[in-house]
Amino acid sequence: MAADIAGAARHEYGHEKSTRRKSLTYACGRGLNASQCDALAGLRRDGQKVRLELDNKEASMGEQLKYQMDETRIPKVWYNIQADLPTPAPAVLHPGTKQPVGPDDLSPLFPMALIMQEVTTEREIEIPEPVREIYRMWRPTPLIRARGLERVLGTPAKIFYKYEGVSPAGSHKPNTAIPQAFYNKEAGVKRLSTETGAGQWGSSLALAGSLFGLEVLVYQVRVSYDQKPYRRALMETYGANCLPSPSNTTDYGRKVLAERPDHPGSLGIAISEAVEVAAKDPQTKYALGSVLNHVLLHQTVIGSEAMEQLAMADAWPDVVIGCAGGGSNFAGIAFPFIGQGL
Repeated sequence: MAADIAGAARHEYGHEKSTRRKSLTYACGRGLNASQCDALAGLRRDGQKVRLELDNKEASMGEQLKYQMDETRIPKVWYNIQADLPTPAPAVLHPGTKQPVGPDDLSPLFPMALIMQEVTTEREIEIPEPVREIYRMWRPTPLIRARGLERVLGTPAKIFYKYEGVSPAGSHKPNTAIPQAFYNKEAGVKRLSTETGAGQWGSSLALAGSLFGLEVLVYQVRVSYDQKPYRRALMETYGANCLPSPSNTTDYGRKVLAERPDHPGSLGIAISEAVEVAAKDPQTKYALGSVLNHVLLHQTVIGSEAMEQLAMADAWPDVVIGCAGGGSNFAGIAFPFIGQGL
């Protein structure tokens, strides 16, 4: 058995004495000699176990790239930056009155638990255990050292990135889709309506709805609906109903189509349709993937994990960078670090 393992090792690592066809990928990339192959196989020579000795090139592969934590390290609280701001953040304005919105304005769209998260100034909000249980599907996400980029740039700086693409939907969006679905389910809501552009948010809410037994209606910007059929297929696989926007199912959609039947759609139109559905149906609430405080709050699991992982790497950032559209990605990685400095 040991001889067979050694033969396999010699074959896979491209050793010349292998009687089988060599693996060029491993031969070029690793190039281990016979002794190293035998050591991998656990062979003994002259009664002594063969010791694996690597050259400098091989030893360099031992430099850590990924910093990972087990599921017990998933954050137990979301961080609320509003507690630490020197002055309160500007209030969200009602689109009709232009006055700061209050709970009564938001109640047709959101369950009370999310409304309270929207306005609270508590520093930490406990993550419900059912939400943490689902987070276990992909969290904690890895922090990765970008050594290749460092070499290309020729920089002495250490560059790390937090990889959120390991979630079932492929992005950071489930970090808030899951708690939003949870709180709506707790409030007795039957259906969620939302908008999506390329489909990442729609896919995430579709996933969350399937996990909590909620119907999900997604208005997807028509041009993306036509260009990205596989993203639409993913939403439908999770059980969501995905419609191109503008559509004939809402007053606003019909108005837009009457003015321009071939309208390619926009995120603003899709939002208007999703909000209209929620405002008119007491069994439906609206879910938003960015912008509002409670959404940014949920995303802070990213930065909270990253701080622990950087401690594992014996590093601390001078600069934190994140792309920003509606702000949930940037807030998720940056807010916990900002909070440490306030």
